[in-house]
Amino acid sequence: METLLLIRDIVSAILMAIGVIFVLAGAIGVVRLPDFYTRLHAAGVTDTLGAELIILALILQAGFTLLAAKLALVGFILFLTSPTATHAVANAAHRAGLNPLLSRHQPPHPRESSDGEGKS
Repeated sequence: METLLLIRDIVSAILMAIGVIFVLAGAIGVVRLPDFYTRLHAAGVTDTLGAELIILALILQAGFTLLAAKLALVGFILFLTSPTATHAVANAAHRAGLNPLLSRHQPPHPRESSDGEGKS
């Protein structure tokens, strides 16, 4: 029985650590990325996955209790609302006329290449 509890604690700690790494990566992405849309993508994707992993670790620690059911419900609601909210914010920014920064990241047009492959 002690071995199972130890395995549960180890798996829970690993899930918690991976979740924290994802949340920290999202926070660093919000600070480091160049424009609104890439920052929103970093925050939306990584924070959802990180929070879900943390909640899963907490569910493992809670065992088969009412608390685990409540945590599962919170995780399910977060799984539905976080991507929806991210999409709604991105859509509102697009409708408001906020354009992404593309000038530094666009590849050259094929007609502008110097090797002559794009010419007919």
